[in-house]
Amino acid sequence: MTPPNTAPASSKGGRWIEHWDPEDEAFWNETGEKVARRNLLFSVLSEHIGFSIWTVWSVMVLFMGPEYGLTPADKFFIVSMATLVGAIVRVPYTFAVALFGGRNWTIVSASLLLVPTVAAFVVMEPGTSFTTFLVCAMLAGIGGGNFASSMTNINAFFPLRKKGWALGLNAGGGNIGVPVVQLVGLAVIGASGGPRVLLGIYIPFIVVAAVLAALRMDNIASLKNDTGAAKESVKEAHTWIMSFLYIGTFGSFIGYSFAFGLVLQTQFGRTPLQAAYVTFIGPLLGSLIRPVGGALADRYGGARITLWNYVAMAAATGVIVIASMQKSLPLFTTAFIALFVLSGLGNGSTFKMIPGIFQAKALAKGLQGEEAAAYGRRLSGASMGIIGAVGALGGLGINLAFRQSFLTVGTGTGAFVSFLAFYGVCFVVTWAVYLRRPAGAKAETAAATEAKPRLSYAEV
Repeated sequence: MTPPNTAPASSKGGRWIEHWDPEDEAFWNETGEKVARRNLLFSVLSEHIGFSIWTVWSVMVLFMGPEYGLTPADKFFIVSMATLVGAIVRVPYTFAVALFGGRNWTIVSASLLLVPTVAAFVVMEPGTSFTTFLVCAMLAGIGGGNFASSMTNINAFFPLRKKGWALGLNAGGGNIGVPVVQLVGLAVIGASGGPRVLLGIYIPFIVVAAVLAALRMDNIASLKNDTGAAKESVKEAHTWIMSFLYIGTFGSFIGYSFAFGLVLQTQFGRTPLQAAYVTFIGPLLGSLIRPVGGALADRYGGARITLWNYVAMAAATGVIVIASMQKSLPLFTTAFIALFVLSGLGNGSTFKMIPGIFQAKALAKGLQGEEAAAYGRRLSGASMGIIGAVGALGGLGINLAFRQSFLTVGTGTGAFVSFLAFYGVCFVVTWAVYLRRPAGAKAETAAATEAKPRLSYAEV
């Protein structure tokens, strides 16, 4: 078996792997796994810092007191705009991997994190206008794009049987950047009395991540820019169905990550430090459990895990509604943390479904072996950017829902009721599309192009 060639390609320069076939077990065991794990490690590092920069405003707004002249509604709007930009840039970031190479784009995307970090460092002081803070938060949104490019890149490195674990670990390692920046913020801002020091700490780490990506990561030459795959993924119904389901899992995770501390401050009167002491717990547990969701999906099927996870998310949200109405802070906090954990579990299971769905479609088309695997990688990689972007928009919806709920009724109860209804819809969609078996004669007349994929989707 020929080992992967990481020598510079004659026309491209940099570290390019010319031969990559992870579905070949001999190739994987001999050389592929080692290379894939190395790229996974440094991909996680860059994505981790990207998440930290994206969500750094969730920490800073807690410590921006009356002297900054911001209302709770202003703060919810600031974090909403960071969420919005982070969602939008995920689409171009996905296709940048194929255009420039996974290693090359990781260097660029990591380096770009210096822009929002330095900008916020310069302006972070009382007297700065709301508009300036808003622009800086929007710039921080580019950190959300690192997730999409990282997932697309790692998706190409691993075989289908390992994707749930690998994508879960990659995303979980990135997601954990949220509680890390909240913990660092708690320690640094609590000790220094201001958010500027927190920003200064991250600047050298961004540089280190970019340098390590340059030294230790690789590009896969066969992962070429494919506008045809992008167009196909846009036309594919499963891309939009999975986008909807990902709103319920990742949209919940990132939206609650931005909003948790503000909800505790606004609804329960917690001080910045009191809120910060609790805020990091939910994102931390939700990040750590994401690889578990992927591993469970590898074993039992992503659709099954996702379905019952939505049931649990709805139940936790129902408890939150009761706690909010009864003004019970302990019950509210416990149920909210449980909801974080479930959103992380669902993140892993839903993302595992994506490559499985397109693999099932390849088999339904009559493709076999590497041809089927290549088709699955091609469309799943293209669709991940769209799914990740739409899913992240769920975080925008959550923060805007909280903002409106507090403006209208003075609590977040109304927002949680709407989230509960949404999880119910996600349950129905998951069951109807990926787990419901066609009945009797209707299934027999559905033809192989419809019946065969429907039966295999329960295993994705």
